[in-house]
Amino acid sequence: MALPAPQGRRSSTFTRLLRHGFTDPSAAGELLDTPELAPVRDDSALLEALGGTADPDLALRGLVRLVEALPPDGRQTLLATVVAAKPLRDRLLGVLGASEALADHLARHPEDWQSLVTYESVDLHPTTPEFEQALAEGIWGEEGATRPRADALRAAYRRALLGIAARDVCGTTDVAEVAAELADLATATVRAALEISYEEAPGDAAVSRLAVIGMGKCGGRELNYVSDVDVIFVAEAKEGVDEAKALQAATRIAARMMRLCSDSTPEGTIWPVDANLRPEGRNGPLVRTLSSHLAYYQRWAKTWEFQALLKARPMAGDLGLGQEYVDALAPMVWEAAERENFVADVRQMRRRVVENIPAAQVERELKLGPGGLRDVEFAVQLLQLVHGRADATLRSATTLDALAALAAGGYVGRQDAAALDAAYRFLRTLEHRIQLIRLRRTHLMPEEESELRRLARSLGLRTEPVDTLRKEWKWHAREVRRLHEKLFYRPLLDAVAHLEPGEARLSAKAAGHRLEALGYADPVAALRHLEALASGVTRKAAIQRTLLPVLLAWFADSADPDAGLLNFRKVSDALGKTPWYLRLLRDEGAAAENLARVLSAGRLAPDLLLRAPEAVALLGAPDGLQPRSRAALEQEVLAAVGRADGAEAAVTAARGVRRRE
Repeated sequence: MALPAPQGRRSSTFTRLLRHGFTDPSAAGELLDTPELAPVRDDSALLEALGGTADPDLALRGLVRLVEALPPDGRQTLLATVVAAKPLRDRLLGVLGASEALADHLARHPEDWQSLVTYESVDLHPTTPEFEQALAEGIWGEEGATRPRADALRAAYRRALLGIAARDVCGTTDVAEVAAELADLATATVRAALEISYEEAPGDAAVSRLAVIGMGKCGGRELNYVSDVDVIFVAEAKEGVDEAKALQAATRIAARMMRLCSDSTPEGTIWPVDANLRPEGRNGPLVRTLSSHLAYYQRWAKTWEFQALLKARPMAGDLGLGQEYVDALAPMVWEAAERENFVADVRQMRRRVVENIPAAQVERELKLGPGGLRDVEFAVQLLQLVHGRADATLRSATTLDALAALAAGGYVGRQDAAALDAAYRFLRTLEHRIQLIRLRRTHLMPEEESELRRLARSLGLRTEPVDTLRKEWKWHAREVRRLHEKLFYRPLLDAVAHLEPGEARLSAKAAGHRLEALGYADPVAALRHLEALASGVTRKAAIQRTLLPVLLAWFADSADPDAGLLNFRKVSDALGKTPWYLRLLRDEGAAAENLARVLSAGRLAPDLLLRAPEAVALLGAPDGLQPRSRAALEQEVLAAVGRADGAEAAVTAARGVRRRE
């Protein structure tokens, strides 16, 4: 609904605020007229900067709250700096316009605005050591001396988060750098919480060595603003100490560290520390020795647990012990693809994730839904586990780095990798900005128009922001889904087909590894079938190359992938020159899927089909697979017999009808 413009001398201010993106110019005008902002209310640079934020109204309200919370001399310093220093102005207002939660923090701790002041000697891209130093000053330094340790940790964490968010919304860092900084801050935070736990229980610290292994997005240095920090604990007794006593002490330390990070205090909470990726999950002991971990993974671990270990890294505590853990388990990770039902297990896990999404949220899920972030991560991890056995360059814990390595090695086409990289960055940026507003864990696209507008503006979309955002999001989601389905299978064809000059190829050996991991018992024969089907420059070969990535996926999900592929080659040899056959499979998705299921389903159905390959047409007809009535069958048999020349031909015709049915 359009806002009524005021009459008289205030109308020009109203129009100017509306032009700068304010949705409630009347309220904004009143805020600018408050005594606190009187010194700068006519400053054009300030108004321009407010208009450049994700939500100018929110940014202005946050600025007023911050100014009101400062003492008079502090207000003057802040406003003078904001007017004079463009970098600070953009950073401060950018954060205030993108995050209600960080605006609340600044209202509680107004002096923290000074942490956004940039000096030439300050590193703009801090890593774990810089974050550790900043947290230590906030906890054990003068500022934290008067606060409980948990409150001091939270306040120091938020102060460090201010800098990350400011660099993010101002474009100083890209989404991958933001995710790495968030993971490094999480690492420093876990180390600080562990130090506090040791400080509170020196007796427990004296008897055990405890290592914290980072897992998930934290382990891969690609963390969100708000996400569970996944960890695994491993401990060893110090010399001369009973192992059971040492494990009990380490468990108390680990539990205390987790509570320090996840409990809510007057300063709020940080994030949950989740140890459920450990052996036996929440039913298993929180802390185990290294030998106990090894015994579990050697005997009991499931495929998904090795997939999770792709991202394991020593994070806190005894880093030497942590590295021993990673080194000991790495060989098992890179042998996981040789496990029985490996690909089927990974796919089943992905399907289970999608099935568990509430129906009302599937279309809004950025992370778990079809075309979401998890599609990219699963595809990349699957390829890593298959080809990383023989190629150590693929063993990165970070999704985008691993994708780049897969492209460089020829396991993924360069154009596909670039498209997937762009889509992943876009979706992760959306996820970051959605979480940043209230610092809450969510992966759902908002529904409110105002929230969508803020989100779109945070991405730099100014012309029809909401519609443009929706279009870009849906386009990237479709690209992810398309490439997710294609990524694992297409390079198999590139290994046997004629490619464009200079295009990277999957080697025959690597293609064989991939087929083996998909469940093909005879990869060499499968490659021969692919070569026969996909090689050459004919239209038939081109259409087959388009069809085969999807067909290979369906064959791989069946009980006998080898039989499915062999039978498809036989049917194609029999019908490949028939114009309707390939057109039917290309244009009718149901026909291709039905054919794949029939060809992989034991021996009877494929044998019947191969005797009368023209019956493939049934698989694409709307009523082709519906049972026919006895009267209809009798009529067809009698008509066929009536057209036959002699008794032998009549029997053959009747058998043909039966076989077709």
